[in-house]
Amino acid sequence: MSEKTIFQKIADGEIPAKIEFQDEQCICIRDISPQAPLHLLVIPRRVIAHLSVAEQADAALLGHLLLVARDMALKLGFADGFRTVINNGPMAGETVPHLHVHVLGGRQMGWPPG
Repeated sequence: MSEKTIFQKIADGEIPAKIEFQDEQCICIRDISPQAPLHLLVIPRRVIAHLSVAEQADAALLGHLLLVARDMALKLGFADGFRTVINNGPMAGETVPHLHVHVLGGRQMGWPPG
C-alpha cells in the first residue's frame, strides 16, 4: 500500500483526532461518527489491511488491541457492558483498509448485530 490510510495520518499527527490513548503499538481515538455514547477506535500503528490477512506473527498485536479496548471501556466507565467489533471487508462495513477495533457502549446493544 503506497498511500497512507487516514488512520496512519492520524497516528502520524497529520490529521487531528481526539486521542484517548496511545502507545508504541496503537492509538485509541473517538469515532467521528459515533454509533453509541461510547464509540472508540483502537488502531494498530502497523497496517494490517484486514483481519483476514493477519498472520500468526500478528497474534500479540491483536491481543494488545483487545486489551486496550477493554482498558479504555473500563477507564471511561462502561464496566456494565461494551461491545468490540472488527469489520472485515466492504460487505462487513469496513471502509478503511486498516484493521481497527470498534469499542461501543452506553446503550443497549441488539442481537444479532447488523
